[in-house]
Amino acid sequence: MRFQRLEALIGTTKLHQLQNKTVLVCGVGGVGSYACEALARSGIGHIILVDNDIVDITNINRQIIALESTLKQPKVSVMMKRILDINPIAKVTPLQFYIDESTIESLLNQKIDYVIDAIDSVPSKCLLITSCTQKNIPVIASMGFALKMHPEKIELTTLDKTEMDPLAKEIRYRLRKAGINLKIPVVYSKEQPLKSQIDSVKLGSTAFVPPSAGLMLASYVINQFITED
Repeated sequence: MRFQRLEALIGTTKLHQLQNKTVLVCGVGGVGSYACEALARSGIGHIILVDNDIVDITNINRQIIALESTLKQPKVSVMMKRILDINPIAKVTPLQFYIDESTIESLLNQKIDYVIDAIDSVPSKCLLITSCTQKNIPVIASMGFALKMHPEKIELTTLDKTEMDPLAKEIRYRLRKAGINLKIPVVYSKEQPLKSQIDSVKLGSTAFVPPSAGLMLASYVINQFITED
């Protein structure tokens, strides 16, 4: 049985609940690709993928979809193939576009049980969180995990309680200005960002910090689902 070990932990009824859920993952990079991996291996029935990028050789150090064999392919296509190789009966919707004012309405105008925000772009991130909040769609957001070396310093909290994270600070400022409640669940790191050792590469990253954050995002969503009444 494909999900027997999970079923042994949560029971048949809860497993069936997961198989009937739809999760939207925005951003299929170092954080988002690992969130997708965990969702697929937890039996989520429908995963919607949004990312406009292709796999680049610089992604190989931290993205589960980045291999020599997948270079220059759309990230959403590679992730879809991987998910279906894990669970052939899953439904996967790959969407290769940016999240902006021209795409957000149609994206959220469908059945979505939870949104995982793993976007790098500040404007797109704020737009997604704002739109989900306004439409009462549950969302959890990732903050900044570049320039970090310690996954043990990653925490789950709400946006208003984040610290030591420049990205979270900017997101807080913009959402507060827009009148959005900052009690939004987030995964972030309390680690002080390091400085890049290469002038031309501003955002160095590891093989273990972004993936750890992605797994925590998926864990939160799964646990929300299985604790529903």
